[in-house]
Amino acid sequence: MRILVVEDDPDLLAQLAETLRGEGYAVDTAADGEEAQYLGEVEPYDAVVLDLGLPVIDGVSVLKGWRSEGHAMPVLILTARGQWSEKVAGFDAGADDYLTKPFQMEELLARLRALIRRAAGHASPILSCGPVQVDTRAATASVNGEPIKLTGHEYKLLAYLVHHPDKIVSRTELTEHIYDQDFDRDSNTIEVFVGRLRKKLGVDVIKTVRGLGYRMESEAGSA
Repeated sequence: MRILVVEDDPDLLAQLAETLRGEGYAVDTAADGEEAQYLGEVEPYDAVVLDLGLPVIDGVSVLKGWRSEGHAMPVLILTARGQWSEKVAGFDAGADDYLTKPFQMEELLARLRALIRRAAGHASPILSCGPVQVDTRAATASVNGEPIKLTGHEYKLLAYLVHHPDKIVSRTELTEHIYDQDFDRDSNTIEVFVGRLRKKLGVDVIKTVRGLGYRMESEAGSA
């Protein structure tokens, strides 16, 4: 999953980016509203963490701009303590949730997981496709109840597919959502990760749709 973090405090921005990357997210960052607005318009994000008190263009204006252009990615806004009017303005602009500074990183992570799940139509933190289960809280996977060991990239790939069951996902889409902006992207490596993932899962749930991409089947039998 790919996250955009927008925060003008360099220390907090670095802390947020480090924490999110440590949790397996691909992370892009912006320190002002102008850069944030541009990135949100041209890059596909699974969620955004958006501070409202930004230089150049304020966060509410950035959010209004995204929504007016039809960008529907979930947005978690960060507001100053006691500024209830900021929260109202953020929600009216199209925010999905908020956190008041200072906050606990664990709460931010939990709220992001929930936003991403809901955006994909899932209520539970445990996502299933046939015998495959992914626990988004612990970033773990199992098959028929047996845990499997995955690398970071393999987990990112599986998590994205499980979040979008029965949907054809192109290699380009996978590349855009599991790597951040600065990563040297090569969509051919997706084939390698899919091959490794299939071997580790041991069940036929990831189908190749010739010329289009891959589909994670929500109903599948074990191999």
